[in-house]
Amino acid sequence: MTSKYSQVLAQFDELTIGDRVEVEHLVTVGQKSWIAKTCGTVVRTERRRHGLHAQRNPDDQVFSDTILLELPDGELTSLTLDEFTTIRRA
Repeated sequence: MTSKYSQVLAQFDELTIGDRVEVEHLVTVGQKSWIAKTCGTVVRTERRRHGLHAQRNPDDQVFSDTILLELPDGELTSLTLDEFTTIRRA
């Protein structure tokens, strides 16, 4: 785990319901990359266990850290954290 990702997870652990945050993701599709920004109010944070679409050992656990945000227009969106994510308080 990189130190930057460790910092993101520490910030994730400090989030509480009602916090206003800005989340930046580095999105890469093929040869192109761009930064997507999402601003909103934290509704919920969770560590979600899931399986991958590959045959794996049953005790090999895979988790995703997700934030459910309410956008200014009332829309709900969920964001999954990775090593290319930056969280800032807005």
